[in-house]
Amino acid sequence: MSSPVLPKPRAVIFDWDNTLVDTWPIIHEALHHTFVAMQVEPWPLEVTMKRVRKSMRDSFPEIFGENWHAAAEIYQQQYRANQLKLTALPGAEELIRAVHDAGLYSVVVSNKKGPNLRREIEHLGWGPWFHKVVGADDAARDKPFADPVHMALEGSNITPAPDVWFIGDSEVDLECAKNTGCTPILYGPIVAQHAEFDAKGTYQGHAFAQYFPDHTELTKRFRPHAA
Repeated sequence: MSSPVLPKPRAVIFDWDNTLVDTWPIIHEALHHTFVAMQVEPWPLEVTMKRVRKSMRDSFPEIFGENWHAAAEIYQQQYRANQLKLTALPGAEELIRAVHDAGLYSVVVSNKKGPNLRREIEHLGWGPWFHKVVGADDAARDKPFADPVHMALEGSNITPAPDVWFIGDSEVDLECAKNTGCTPILYGPIVAQHAEFDAKGTYQGHAFAQYFPDHTELTKRFRPHAA
């Protein structure tokens, strides 16, 4: 079966958590700690993996109501104490290097708070592979709104369009790609296990241009002449 024809990219936008790095254990532990401290019934891991999508300023008011600021402080303290335990997902560095070597404009747009995001990228030594890094609260609004994408592309002479690939593992990434006119690329092995995944082109009700279960075939898109 031939691969779908995708627009030739000028730029690539990467999601961060659980697209390039495995942070589920850290996120879940910090969230569990916060639930206990706030006397809220903790979520099991599978619920955390399903529900953690939006930025803190968008999701915590829904979970903790008027006490969300206190919950946010507890979460951030616990998360920061363990955040450098994160691990790169298989092939992630090879993928981002391939994008860089292809001469493409490469950025990260995440719903993780900006300082935490930049600390993790610095810890992994990946800063040189990205032209810009935009996290939650850096722009006026977070994903799935268009604001962080516009901030990430600002100054590049590239505007959001189909020749900008948006690579991520969640429906929020697909929605953000749609809201900005970028090409939505669904990525990661866990995605296909979801009941609302359709390999023909939808995930959680949102369309994607192509699904890549791992880095192998996606990396080849940026190194077409590699053996």
